[in-house]
Amino acid sequence: MSVTWNAGDAPEPQKYGVRDWLRVLRRGLMLGIVVFGGLVLLLLVRLIERPLCGMDRPVTPYITQGVCRAAFVILGLPIRVQGPRIGGPGAVVANHSSWLDIFALNSRKNVYFVSKSEVAGWPGIGWLARATGTLFIRRDPRDAKAQTRAFAQRMSHGHRLLFFPEGTSTDGLRVLPFKSTLFAAFFDPSLRQNVQIQPVTVVYHPPPGADPRFYGWWGDMSFGSHLVKTLAAPKQGRVELIYHPPLRVADFPTRKALAQQLEDQVRRAHSRLSAPES
Repeated sequence: MSVTWNAGDAPEPQKYGVRDWLRVLRRGLMLGIVVFGGLVLLLLVRLIERPLCGMDRPVTPYITQGVCRAAFVILGLPIRVQGPRIGGPGAVVANHSSWLDIFALNSRKNVYFVSKSEVAGWPGIGWLARATGTLFIRRDPRDAKAQTRAFAQRMSHGHRLLFFPEGTSTDGLRVLPFKSTLFAAFFDPSLRQNVQIQPVTVVYHPPPGADPRFYGWWGDMSFGSHLVKTLAAPKQGRVELIYHPPLRVADFPTRKALAQQLEDQVRRAHSRLSAPES
C-alpha cells in the first residue's frame, strides 16, 4: 500500500462521543482477537504445512479468508459480490481505495498480494503480510528479471497474485491511471502464453448521510485515525466487488495495451456503480 495520492481537500477531523468510543472499543477488541488470533493459528498450521508442502499452501489461505470475512461481520459492513472468480494460477488487479480493500479481496478468493518491499518492515501490517504469503518486490527496473522469476515460481504453485496498478490508494470516488510497469513480467516468454489476469472493481458506498469519501484513505491520513472512524460508525455502508472476465496476456501486443484494457474495465464499472443512489 502507498498513501501518496492527495485530493487537496481532506475531510474535517471527526468528533466522537461516549457511545462512539464504546463502539470503537467493542468492535476493536473483537477485531483484534480475530485478526491476531487468526495469525497465531495460521503460524501454527504453517509449522506443519511448510515442511510437508513447501511453497504450496493448501490450508492457511482459508484461515486468512475466514479472518477477513469475520472482520466485515464485526464491522457490520456487508459485501456484495458479482461475477465468477478466476480459477488456477494467474493474477488479479483492482482499483485501490483503502486498507479495507485487502480484507475485502481476501475474503472472497485466496490471493497473494504483491507489495513494495518497505511494507515488510511496517509494524503489525508487515507481520500480517509476511505470514499470509505476500510477495515483496523492489520497484527498480534492475530487478525486472528477479520479479519475473518470482512471479513464475509463485504461479507454478497455483498462486493467484494480486496487485494495485494505480500504485496508491484514493478517496474511493475515482480510478487513477494504471501503471504498466508490473505487467512487464507477464510478457516474459516463460509466462506470456499461459497467464490470465482478472480485473476487479471495488466500490464503497458510504454510511447514510456520510461523506461519499468515507472509506477512502489518502494523503496524510493515518491508519489509526481511519481505523477509528470505521469502527465508530453507528451504521455502515456497503462494499461491492465486481469480478470481470479474465484477459489472456498473449492476446495483447504490449504491457501498456493490457494495462489500458484492464483499467477501462475497472473504470467503467466503477463509474456506473459509484453514482449517487436515489
